Amino acid sequence: MSKTTLIIIILTAFVVSSCVTVNIYFPASAVQKAADVIVEDIRGVDKKQNNPKEQPQKPDKESRLFEGPKKISFGPSEAFAQIDIEVTTPAIRALRESLKNRYSLLKPYYEMGVIGENNKGFIEIRDASKLNLKQKGEINRLVEQENSDRSQLYEELLKANKFGKELLPEIQSIFSNSWREKSLTNWWVEKDSGEWIRKK
Repeated sequence: MSKTTLIIIILTAFVVSSCVTVNIYFPASAVQKAADVIVEDIRGVDKKQNNPKEQPQKPDKESRLFEGPKKISFGPSEAFAQIDIEVTTPAIRALRESLKNRYSLLKPYYEMGVIGENNKGFIEIRDASKLNLKQKGEINRLVEQENSDRSQLYEELLKANKFGKELLPEIQSIFSNSWREKSLTNWWVEKDSGEWIRKK
């Protein structure tokens, strides 16, 4: 075997193994974008009322100087820049519709401070002391249904995108970011530290 052939074989093996290595990384930024789209769709116009988009800032001269080098990137982050996360399977569409339909029933309880968004991607009852018996029964039922749908949604996203089950906590954490970020002012949200605060 010639030296050239050996070098070609080694380079080919290196390229193939690099591709395999890149593919095992979790595309967190792509999943976060998909989560934002889903939560905005479920919550509708509230996102526009509470979180207006900031105007894009014009880059200054210094940032333009470094624009070129930033575009040249190696590794998994660049490889996943163009990844589309599958969010349109029949099961995912049905769950999104169910969550969207329930949102109008949950919204008054968010506003009253009865429920809030925890840091695991689910809702929790914070304070039901002001509710009558009928309302307590209703909010318990709604929270159970909501969390069941969210749990199924996260699992369906894993399946649709061929992610391993070990990535479920990562999916929940990413959705938790979206649910809290898209919450309205004065709603309860749980910080990553475990502290509950009213969103400002």
